Amino acid sequence: MKIGKIKIKTPILIAPMAGVTDYPYRKILRDMGAELLYTEMVSAKGLVHGNQKTEELINLDKKGYNGVQIFGSDPKIMSKAANIVERDYEPDLIDLNLGCPAPKIVKNDYGSALMKYPELTGNIVNEVNKATKIPITVKMRKGWDQDHINAVEIAKICEKNGAKAVAVHGRTREEFYSGKADWSIIKKTKKAVNIPVIGNGDIFSVKDANNMFEETNCDGIMLARGIQGNPWLLKKIIFKYKKDNDINDPNYEDIIDLALKHLEIAVNYYGEKRAIPLMRKHVSWYLKGLPHSSKIKDKINRLKTKEKVQKVLNEYILLLKDRNNVI
Repeated sequence: MKIGKIKIKTPILIAPMAGVTDYPYRKILRDMGAELLYTEMVSAKGLVHGNQKTEELINLDKKGYNGVQIFGSDPKIMSKAANIVERDYEPDLIDLNLGCPAPKIVKNDYGSALMKYPELTGNIVNEVNKATKIPITVKMRKGWDQDHINAVEIAKICEKNGAKAVAVHGRTREEFYSGKADWSIIKKTKKAVNIPVIGNGDIFSVKDANNMFEETNCDGIMLARGIQGNPWLLKKIIFKYKKDNDINDPNYEDIIDLALKHLEIAVNYYGEKRAIPLMRKHVSWYLKGLPHSSKIKDKINRLKTKEKVQKVLNEYILLLKDRNNVI
């Protein structure tokens, strides 16, 4: 798959997810084989006004391709922000957010609310494209609601105004993450444009990934909720895509060891005070489905130091070695 001049050998991408795909987790995903990684969404206004918190979201490892996703609704501010990103951080591409359904985002006509304004969306893509030399991509939803299904129209507008690829999530904004993603809209979008189309929504297994490619003819796929606490899914899909073979699922020691590694990276990056609260949800996702994990998660949610979290997780490994133990 080619995005502008960027050639992606394994088009298995990770969706930019606020509060999830931060720098520490992106390091984990890179180790799992991610060729192109996106930052969390970054406020265009925050970038233009020099907001330090906004700038902290952009830290690129340079070990592969990197995309920075920005959000906003003013074409001029979006173009200025894109120019700042390109100049100061040197990513490989910039992605425009037309997909976030969060109320605090859409109330300002950001994110998926832009699906309601095709002409404005075209202006934003055009202005950002003119302001930068690197490829511009767009992540969108099926539409705003069931009465306004316009992903195909928006994709055509994005292509016309210089976008080099689009990612389509098969749900409307009103659906958030409920029900089943409609992959047919991805197939329709693929038929309608000449730029790469990336399919997104309900990929939780290798089989789902294969089905997405087969049913939609998309150029690439984008993983989201399926890799929360399960970065091995990325590795498994990549392995299947490249070698048409399967690899084993991680055992409980693999899972807990990676949680400990993630914890170490997060503390080194944020400092203990910030990292521990942020890691609670990641640890909860890692441990989901393991025996007695509810009690372990409850313990960890009350802890405030790396040493204590490490102690609980290491003890948990020992306890799982003897399934007769009652935690």
